[in-house]
Amino acid sequence: MFLSGLGTAAPPQRYSQAQCWEAFRACEHYRRLGRRAQVLVEQVLLGDNGIAARHLVPTELHEVFHIDPDTLHRRFAEHAPRLATEAALRALDDAGLTAGQVDAVIASTCTGYLCPGITSYLIEGLGLCHEVMAFDLVGQGCAAALPNWSMAEALVSAERARHVLSVCVEVSSAAMYVDDDPGVLISGCLFGDGAGAALLSARPPAGRRRIAWQKGGSLTDPGRRDLLRFEQRGGMLRNILTRPVPQLAARYAGEVLGRVLEAEDVAREEIGAWIWHAGGRDVLSALQERLGLSEKQLRYSRAMLAEYGNLSSAFVYFVLEAALRDPAPSGHWWMSSFGAGFSCHGALLRVD
Repeated sequence: MFLSGLGTAAPPQRYSQAQCWEAFRACEHYRRLGRRAQVLVEQVLLGDNGIAARHLVPTELHEVFHIDPDTLHRRFAEHAPRLATEAALRALDDAGLTAGQVDAVIASTCTGYLCPGITSYLIEGLGLCHEVMAFDLVGQGCAAALPNWSMAEALVSAERARHVLSVCVEVSSAAMYVDDDPGVLISGCLFGDGAGAALLSARPPAGRRRIAWQKGGSLTDPGRRDLLRFEQRGGMLRNILTRPVPQLAARYAGEVLGRVLEAEDVAREEIGAWIWHAGGRDVLSALQERLGLSEKQLRYSRAMLAEYGNLSSAFVYFVLEAALRDPAPSGHWWMSSFGAGFSCHGALLRVD
């Protein structure tokens, strides 16, 4: 399977962390918090958390704090299909393909629920064939991009599809919740809105860089399920984020990486570019320490985190796009995502 096109989309509204702090301090939710919780939000938003700004769909920042079930659902229903379609159009254009050439579409999200799902809106918005195979994947959180690509690889390998459109879209501002729980508050300081899309094909594109899926790997530990997940409270999604998450992410990421490299007889030193999901500054620091990575090897993930915050499942598309734009050297690249479950996924890419 080969990457033939890539596209990303984010809302035009860009809000600095300082702006987010001022808006939060002015909203009613802030006044309901205890003093320790208020101080925590100030420290995270104004401190060195690796994030300079986030792109969010509300046109006015104070609207982010309109937190009730109907408002949040409307926010997701309006903007998730639009962002997904925008990213997909860019991926099609990048691949030089038409909508009629897409045989399957796979859409992942965790920040809202639509039935029919995102694929229905992609079929409509892109003008895909009504007979296209369509799959909506939910419940995989920040990790979803790599399982999405794994499903595409299965379709391509089985010769069920020549071109698969893979889309991840998250409207994190539609999954906001505020209470005194530190994990909930930190989550609200980290996440942004955005979408990524890729055309994954049976043959490499002509006249451009050749990016092949070489081998993937996955790990899921249900025993750690309650350490990172969404729960429903008051008809709204509430993110559970706990202290062990950065170290767990680094541990499992190392395990998946080691298994795949051993199976392919590739040394870690042969990896020319690292495409990491960035759960946040602490996650990247844990990865750096456990895997012995340099600042240079983390530069793409750190740069995207600084500009967009944590985009959940869409994040690795932005990091991959940054590596291609640089351009990173040819050879083996490693792409990895992790999240709810606790789950971790990775793929060894061959880039020529």
